[in-house]
Amino acid sequence: FGLTFPLLLKSDGTKFGKSEDGAVWLAASRLSPYKFYQHMFAVPDSDVIKFLKMLTFVELDEIAELAAAMQEEGYRPNTAQRKLAEEVTRFVHGQKGLDQALKATEGLRPGSTTELDFETLEAISDVVPTTSLPTPEVMDKSLIDVLVLSGLIKSKSEARRMIKNGGIYINNRKISDESTVIAEEDILGGSLLLLASGKKNKLLLRVES
Repeated sequence: FGLTFPLLLKSDGTKFGKSEDGAVWLAASRLSPYKFYQHMFAVPDSDVIKFLKMLTFVELDEIAELAAAMQEEGYRPNTAQRKLAEEVTRFVHGQKGLDQALKATEGLRPGSTTELDFETLEAISDVVPTTSLPTPEVMDKSLIDVLVLSGLIKSKSEARRMIKNGGIYINNRKISDESTVIAEEDILGGSLLLLASGKKNKLLLRVES
C-alpha cells in the first residue's frame, strides 16, 4: 500500500516553498523562525485560506469566518496571513520560536521601540545589512565615530545633525546626546548592536574581539 499527497500549489500553479521563492526549511539551523514566519506571512490573499485549511489545525468554522471577513470593507489587511504564520510557526518551531519571530518582526518595524536582545538580533542577522568592527574601535568610543566607521553615516557633521533631530537609534533606543559613547551594555551578547539612522535605515554591527 502507498500513501500519496497532492503537491501544495499556489494559485498561479507553481509549487509552494520551492526554489523560485527560496526553499522553506523546517530546521531552524537552515531557516530561522523569523524568516519562516515571514515566508508564511507573505502568502497572498488568493492562497491564504487554502493554506490555513491544509497546513493548520484551525477549526474550519474559524477559517470560514476569516474568509468572509476578507470580503468585508472593514477587514484589516493580512489578518488571515498573520493567523497562518503564527499557527504554522508555532507548530514547526514551538511557542519559543514563534515568540522569537514575533519579537524580531516587531523589532524591525520602522520606528519600533521594542527592547532588543541578543537572540533577536541573531534572528535578523541575515536580513539586515551587517558590518563588523573590532572591539577597540567600538567599546567606549564616541557614537558619532562609530556611526561613521560603520558606514551608516557619511560624516560626523551629518551624524551630529541626525542626533540633534532625533534620528539616531541604538538597539531601538533613541539617542539625543551627541556625547554618547558605546557602552558595554549596548553590545548585546558581547558582539551585536543595531544602529539606525531614521526609522528604516538599519545596520547590524558585529563587534569582533
